[in-house]
Amino acid sequence: MNGHAPSQHSLTYEENMVLLDEKSISDLESDAGRADLESRFTTEKLLRLWLTRLHACASGLRSAPYRSLLLRTLFFLLPSFVQSRLTHGDPRLRTPDRLGPTAYLDGMRGLAALFVFFCHYFYTCFVIAQGWGYGETNYHVLKLPFVRLFYQGPPMVCVFFVISGYALSLKPLKLLRARRLEALAVTMASLVFRRGLRLFLPTAISTLIIMLLLRVGMYEWTREFAYDGRYMKNVQEIHYERFDTAAEQMADWARAMFNFVHVWDWDIFAGSTAIDVHLWTIPVEFRSSMMLFLTLLGTARLRTAARVVVVLVVMAFTYRSDRWEMLLFYAGMLLAERDIVRAGALKAAAGGGELLGEETARRSRPLRAWWAAVSILALYLMSQPDQGGEETPGWVVLTGLVPEWWSDKYRYWQSAGAVLFVLAVGRSPGWQRFFNTAVVQYFGKISYAIYLMHGPVMHTVGYAIERKVWSYTGVEGSAYNVGFVLASVFVVPVVVWVSDVFWRLVDAPVVRFSKWAETRCSVSSE
Repeated sequence: MNGHAPSQHSLTYEENMVLLDEKSISDLESDAGRADLESRFTTEKLLRLWLTRLHACASGLRSAPYRSLLLRTLFFLLPSFVQSRLTHGDPRLRTPDRLGPTAYLDGMRGLAALFVFFCHYFYTCFVIAQGWGYGETNYHVLKLPFVRLFYQGPPMVCVFFVISGYALSLKPLKLLRARRLEALAVTMASLVFRRGLRLFLPTAISTLIIMLLLRVGMYEWTREFAYDGRYMKNVQEIHYERFDTAAEQMADWARAMFNFVHVWDWDIFAGSTAIDVHLWTIPVEFRSSMMLFLTLLGTARLRTAARVVVVLVVMAFTYRSDRWEMLLFYAGMLLAERDIVRAGALKAAAGGGELLGEETARRSRPLRAWWAAVSILALYLMSQPDQGGEETPGWVVLTGLVPEWWSDKYRYWQSAGAVLFVLAVGRSPGWQRFFNTAVVQYFGKISYAIYLMHGPVMHTVGYAIERKVWSYTGVEGSAYNVGFVLASVFVVPVVVWVSDVFWRLVDAPVVRFSKWAETRCSVSSE
């Protein structure tokens, strides 16, 4: 599966953008275009599938209904791609043949989420923040630019924010450019209403799961290990405390969730919780989304040129104010508008047939080479070391160009690289084919679940697996590395499996619930 119907294989990105509709992005941030979740692997459809596929088994077990329930539960716990194989050909679970023209953003986000997990998995055991050539010990091939991106978390967060700005802006920009202001008002109201539900309901559930794991003792099972320097040689993440009573534990969780919905402070870690330290980006996403929505409304009646100028001025102010996260959201907005403008121009020119014919063929090859080169530059910039760039070969000059007032020096070129990479991939059919492959698209679907679940899985099952493996291999010298690699063979699949289940059990239902809640609470437009 390459993500496109056969008739679309020869179309370029610009030609596909002509086909852009309101549901072209299956986006975890905006929910715009997640119609595919309504048609594949939803809980309701799986329940119907259980009732039909397991009918033969269940009919023979009517005297023991609990066995039928067990069979259904076990089927649900299978990864979705396994279920797909078992139910191949069932029209109720059939995957659409053609992906939307911006589906590659799903795949990009999916790999970014996976690499963030790798970052948090690696940095407990190894020093990964420093670049190749820094000091006397950083000469491992895995620390080279480009190579290091598969476990370097900060540039992946930058990619998240660019994609968020793009996805949240796409539909509103299309509506305001079409002067459908009434529809725009409805869309913006929907985005604002559902944004908090979309971001904070899954995190409330994931942190509640951590509370339950604490109460049943799974965190106690690995508490000593979590702070043992023989194993956790680098970062020792907070292994959350277990209170004396369940009532105290739940009261603490409620306070943490109250603080988590943090809109009153723009400190980068405002609202983050020690229950799962990885979730600090969620309040940032919420605050940045609200500012983006305000900007979209404020520029809705402006001409395109005027709106772009206003947004560029706002970005300049944002840049000087050292707000890298908001800068990335605005960059995503500009990229979305640029794509819509290009799609409109292409659609108008398609009437003559010239641009889509000989002219497109003549220009495509050098343009593709250009954007491929830009993507390589972008990946290099994204490889900026998190520490010691001023003394790292290849980064001394670039680090010296970072303004003094820029707080997080390491995010400067990472942010620039993330914007350039999203821009370049949007013009590179080769990159898009890669991000549209079935495996990468799968990670795109469960990306939010990976982000929420990798922490609790690592601190419980993951640590237990590592401890067991190291008990066989030892932790001295190269045996430590061998044990880590062997443990990862089990830890990574477990994280993916739990994320898959969480996606179907929590993430997708939250999308549907937010739509239902909005419908139930909204007044009729008639």
